[in-house]
Amino acid sequence: MSTKPAPATDLAPGPAPDPAEKRSTVRALLRLWPCVRPVRARLGTAAFVAILASCVGLVIPLVLKWMVDGPVAARDPAGVWLGALYLLLLGLAEALLFGLRRWLVARPLAGVEAGMRAALYRHLQRLPVAFHDRWASGQLLSRGTTDLMLLRMFLAFPLTFLLVNGVTILVGVGIMLVQDWTLGLVVLGPAIPVMITCGVFERKYSAVARRAQDQVGDLTTVVEESVLGIRIIKGFGRHRSQARAFHQLSHTLRGTELRKARLLAAIWAVIVTLPEVAIGAALVVGAVQVADGSLSAGTLVAFLSTALALRWPVESIGFLLAMSQEAAAATDRYFEVMDAEVETGAAAGGRAAGAAPVPWKAAPPGEQRVAPGTGTGRPRGLRFEHVRFRYPDAPAGSPPLLADVDLHIRPGESMALVGATGSGKTTLTALVPRLHEVTDGRITLDGEDITALSREELRSMVAVAFEEPTLFSASVGENVLMGAGDGAGPEELDRALAVAQADFVHALPRGSGTQVGEQGLSLSGGQRQRLALARAVVGRPRFLVLDDPLSALDVHTEAAVEAALRRVLADTTALIVAHRPSTVLLADRVALLSGGRIAAVGTHHELLRTDAEYARLMSGLDGHGTPEGPEEGDGR
Repeated sequence: MSTKPAPATDLAPGPAPDPAEKRSTVRALLRLWPCVRPVRARLGTAAFVAILASCVGLVIPLVLKWMVDGPVAARDPAGVWLGALYLLLLGLAEALLFGLRRWLVARPLAGVEAGMRAALYRHLQRLPVAFHDRWASGQLLSRGTTDLMLLRMFLAFPLTFLLVNGVTILVGVGIMLVQDWTLGLVVLGPAIPVMITCGVFERKYSAVARRAQDQVGDLTTVVEESVLGIRIIKGFGRHRSQARAFHQLSHTLRGTELRKARLLAAIWAVIVTLPEVAIGAALVVGAVQVADGSLSAGTLVAFLSTALALRWPVESIGFLLAMSQEAAAATDRYFEVMDAEVETGAAAGGRAAGAAPVPWKAAPPGEQRVAPGTGTGRPRGLRFEHVRFRYPDAPAGSPPLLADVDLHIRPGESMALVGATGSGKTTLTALVPRLHEVTDGRITLDGEDITALSREELRSMVAVAFEEPTLFSASVGENVLMGAGDGAGPEELDRALAVAQADFVHALPRGSGTQVGEQGLSLSGGQRQRLALARAVVGRPRFLVLDDPLSALDVHTEAAVEAALRRVLADTTALIVAHRPSTVLLADRVALLSGGRIAAVGTHHELLRTDAEYARLMSGLDGHGTPEGPEEGDGR
């Protein structure tokens, strides 16, 4: 079940636009240009075809004028049939041109949507863990699905027809003014009220559209958490409270959608009623002019036909503006994620900007060492040097979680990390593969600063098994081999399963090819933990970071895993978060983390004798005691 809380209703997590700053719809939509540029030729051709189709439609009233003033007035049946043929051909041409426009945009815009979705997914993989800690997963899902669908619909229809309808209205108004300028002025009377209404509508609808899309993200988060946490909900009988939370958000979203509908209905009432009144007035004035002989009947028919042909372009302004505002809000939401700073390359992120270099201390007795990167005496193994860490979103002035961590794990040595709940053990281990960046100080692997390595290279050297094992909707073998290189095969898989004592895999219906359900919930907690451990050791990593890897195992399985794990630890450098003596005994030495610092280092028995805090942490637990619960303060 996701541990990310849903953001407050109507508010998006992460960077939100300043409500005091007027958002420019055009400026927001222009950010789509790099995505659309590869298909600009097809879209431009489609727009030209649509304009041509609309202009063909405006020729029809001129043919009607010719028919009324010509063949109809002269009682010429042949001329009437010829005019009917012209009308049929023009209607057919208009339909074919609009069909061609749709064909031109369908495939390229589907490609644009797919490309933007792929770019978003790639970007999410590169964003730091701190970003994902802040953002509700439902908000990210809605940006990758609903918002991108809105953008595709905007590019396919409103974007083209805002241009097409604008050109159609200008050409149609020109035709009407040429036919009779007095009637043209009558029809143009509502133009100013309609434009004022559109401006007010755009401003109000923009805020409501953004609010609705954020609320969709909130609702998606609740649904996702309810599905993933269905066992908790059923186990504690909380289905009613979850249903209330869902219905509350659903009711809020319904209210926002109704607000959108009311705004759209208001603008439609204006842009439909006023032009219709103007056309009616033009009909009366025109009929009077025809009666007194100052206007031909054909001209009046052509004028009114042109005015009626412009009804659709005018009446469509409302929902075209609405779709444009929704697309602008979707664009803003999409780029809120895309603008987030990604994990940078090799040299970025390790030390705070402007921080002074960490002084190189003298080596302890018996250990020769020179400055890193010089000679052959640089310290090997895993080393923390004056490491400080504060979460990026921590309140200003709050003390760092890790204040001054100094620790050296020698090559081939395993070190157990022990500390009170909330002391920062999990956070410290997350710094090694750079899931978080140290605020100050540095971490070295075999003497090389981890910030000097690319993340790909670093994470090929370091394997991690987290306290909460996560499995994907894939086969058992695929889940385990995620921890190995591309060349790993059945031999490496069988070895890793043996180390993790995951023999249960062979009894599954399709062995290691058995598909695991979402989050691996079809397996027990101990089975998931053993597969996570197998994934950590399958690649024979040089450095191994284990966060309480045996907490979900029974006594007998734990003993078997420990025996196999000792053989693995003999060939690697390991840091193991431990909550109970049975796990501590796997390690060569133990480090006590207290007050943001390493308070003591020694063997388990030495610290029991010499350190009261360590003895208190270990008291009440025998070698196979019950582990403490998950850490509250460092499980972020």
